[in-house]
Amino acid sequence: MIRTLAIDDEPLALKLVNGYIAKTPFLELTASFDNPIDAIDFLEKESVDLIFLDIHMPDLSGIEFTNILENRPKIVFTTAYEKYALQGFKLEAVDYLLKPFSYEEFLKAAQKAQKLIGLEQKSVHQIEANSEFLFLKSEYKIRRINFNDITYIEGLKDYVKVHLQNEAKPILSLNSLKAMEAKLPSQNFMRVHRSFIVNLNRVDTIERSRIVFGKTYIPVSEQYKERFQDFLDKNFL
Repeated sequence: MIRTLAIDDEPLALKLVNGYIAKTPFLELTASFDNPIDAIDFLEKESVDLIFLDIHMPDLSGIEFTNILENRPKIVFTTAYEKYALQGFKLEAVDYLLKPFSYEEFLKAAQKAQKLIGLEQKSVHQIEANSEFLFLKSEYKIRRINFNDITYIEGLKDYVKVHLQNEAKPILSLNSLKAMEAKLPSQNFMRVHRSFIVNLNRVDTIERSRIVFGKTYIPVSEQYKERFQDFLDKNFL
């Protein structure tokens, strides 16, 4: 599933895009905003693959919003103004939808994004397959952490706790959960809650939408439940 964000200051336009995302099987509506500033706050904590983004908005335009994003996802611009098309393509937008647009037009843009994201993920997985560890700074030391040793990662305000299989005390590091998620191999690790990433290879007990690691219960939040259920379905007898 492609994690998708919708941003538009017009309520009817936002409702339309949300509906189009909901009816597209390979898209998952992660969140929607009528204010790009609120979306920036969200993206500091969460990651998405694709944004359907209005251009003409008060306070911060879609062009300005795109320019300030550090880890830029794929962008499909949606606007009633043709004059922004050149700026949109200079920012390497996947597509440019001129309002009002049909579901057929929306779907074509979404499929273009799906193809590009798929190619990038394939490349990332090839790199990840050759990597089995990362280095993490903790308490004035730099620790080598083998991916296979990680049980789960807990996000605090400005820190993460990395819980390892054979160590009672977690490793505390000045990092964000989002930054950790970007470094971990996505085929083995999954975000299941805004505060938790789990090693899928270490999941052996699930109880009432909670992953059990010894005496610790990790909740699977509603936002991530569908992705986690997909993982279970693929491995269920």
